[in-house]
Amino acid sequence: MKLYEYMGKELFNSYGLPVPEGTVIKSAAEAKQGFAAIGSPAVVKAQVLSGKRGKAGGIKFVDTPEEAEHAAAELLHMSIQGLAVDQLLMEEKLKIDQEYYLAVTIDARAGKPVVIASAAGGMDIEEVPEDRIVKKHVDINLGIQPYHAREISYRLGLKAEFFPEFARILTGIFLIFREKDAELVEINPLILSGDHFVLGDAKITIDDSALAKHPELPRVEEKTENEKLANALGLAYVELDGDIAIMANGAGITMGTIDAIQYHGGRAANFLDAGGGSNKEATAKALEILLISKPKAIFINIFGGITRCDDVAGAFAQVKAEKGIEVPVVIRLVGTNQEEGLRILRECGIEAYKSMNEAAMKVVELAKLA
Repeated sequence: MKLYEYMGKELFNSYGLPVPEGTVIKSAAEAKQGFAAIGSPAVVKAQVLSGKRGKAGGIKFVDTPEEAEHAAAELLHMSIQGLAVDQLLMEEKLKIDQEYYLAVTIDARAGKPVVIASAAGGMDIEEVPEDRIVKKHVDINLGIQPYHAREISYRLGLKAEFFPEFARILTGIFLIFREKDAELVEINPLILSGDHFVLGDAKITIDDSALAKHPELPRVEEKTENEKLANALGLAYVELDGDIAIMANGAGITMGTIDAIQYHGGRAANFLDAGGGSNKEATAKALEILLISKPKAIFINIFGGITRCDDVAGAFAQVKAEKGIEVPVVIRLVGTNQEEGLRILRECGIEAYKSMNEAAMKVVELAKLA
């Protein structure tokens, strides 16, 4: 379960960690009141459970109550990566001398928590060169030791005068990680402002299996509107940040399809497992959900067992006739009633593939041309 930024900062504050002065607002009218409490200058940030808000226009700086009201009204009408913005966090604008990245997460391969830190804060950690990232494994029972903090501080290039405060922050976020059964506690950026640090952002993910142990934590609904719609139909659907929509039948083949697309240089827009026994009607509804996200291309990958190839082909033909499909579609169809399915698709002008690798290569090519 992911926590909103403001929830994460409330948790940080409860552990005595330095966070900016801020307030949650849910309307443009509240923005004026919030601005009066915080003062100028201020920053207004959309509260959504996704990254890259700044690139999506979800963060705005304001200097007057009127600007705050206008920014709030604009942000509250936004949708970021399919997530509607219905609440905002208004904070004091900080003077930034240096931005750092700091996180604690699980290294599944090592079976231990790992501290990840970088002097390249403010960037997505995936985009930071490996030689600019500090990683340090920590024993879950012993926790952060003074030598951990000193070593990481030194490797980040911090001045000695900042070592004690950095150590306090690192120890604090590790305690949250351990005591709240988190999968991730991330600060990006950790801001050096003058002679002190401030936690500029908060991304915390709690292990769903541990929620029963933590009634003190808020409960957050993470699904987008499309995810809610798909789940209501009994479909396993998760939105991703790519542009190639995917439908397959079974969790394993769906994951394999995503990997194949990525291998050929594409990015999946979603995970959609239509199930092992979806009928024609359910398959048609699954296709309609894919079209809502407006992808650049669609990849349907079916290995027919209980799911019949002719049902999948018939559903595709139905949706194309009733709704229209304006984006390129690549279909791989193998299994039960395969020949009948291929015949139906040919009538729709689609020549299906038998090889998943060839189909994945083709859909990536089409998406790049779209």
